[in-house]
Amino acid sequence: MKFGSTSSYIASDDLAVAVNAAITLQRPLLVKGEPGTGKTELARQVAESLGLPMMEWNIKSTTKAQQGLYEYDAVSRLRDSQLGDERVHDVRNYIRKGKLWQAFEADTRVVLLIDEIDKADIEFPNDLLQELDRMEFHVYETSETVRARHRPIVIITSNNEKELPDAFLRRCFFHFIRFPDADTLRAIVDVHFPGIRESLLTTALTQFYEIRETPGLKKKPSTSEVLDWLKLLLAENLTAEDLKRDARSLLPRLHGALLKNEQDVHLFERLAFASRGRV
Repeated sequence: MKFGSTSSYIASDDLAVAVNAAITLQRPLLVKGEPGTGKTELARQVAESLGLPMMEWNIKSTTKAQQGLYEYDAVSRLRDSQLGDERVHDVRNYIRKGKLWQAFEADTRVVLLIDEIDKADIEFPNDLLQELDRMEFHVYETSETVRARHRPIVIITSNNEKELPDAFLRRCFFHFIRFPDADTLRAIVDVHFPGIRESLLTTALTQFYEIRETPGLKKKPSTSEVLDWLKLLLAENLTAEDLKRDARSLLPRLHGALLKNEQDVHLFERLAFASRGRV
């Protein structure tokens, strides 16, 4: 099993090496990088490239590690017992299987995405250490041990909102997705918009990188945002000439696709004002 770029996803050489190394080592792949650099999409593309089904566990601030294993619905069992329901005699009727359990019992190997693990409580990663390491866990209500039939390929994403525990990091293969350089970004654009006019693409990407490198920017636009921007430019049938920025604001055309808060919009307006003052 070897992962590489797909028809809809450009994987850099170092990213492909990281994915394949994690598969070889049978370790979870921990992927960090700016929001919008394709961390979540990576798992989908690994599954597509290797011809495997995918399971997705989206983590929220309220998510507990136990939910990935199973949840025992004691309240429903109590209610059913009061109603005389025969289901109460089998506790298995009240156990809800989590994503890890589903991945462990799958008939074939799967790609399991644990998305944005840093959103959860700081203890969340530690609570999954043994399960991800040994690929098994115990169900106390039924006194059974669930073991993985086929070791899943586990991909974990993080936006670096919280530091992850060292004990957890030791069990992962780590990769940081760097923001693509101009050549790689061109290749990514070509996948999504084949045949885009060269003059439009050159002008658009020049402006895009200038925006990203502007000092004081609160949120740099990402890969997904430049793709949205290009989609709008094509929908409006704009040309390279149309992209010339107004000296009064320096804001790019359709800037709402790139700048996502008022501080950054005001930054370009202030820069334009300062530029006019120097003239």
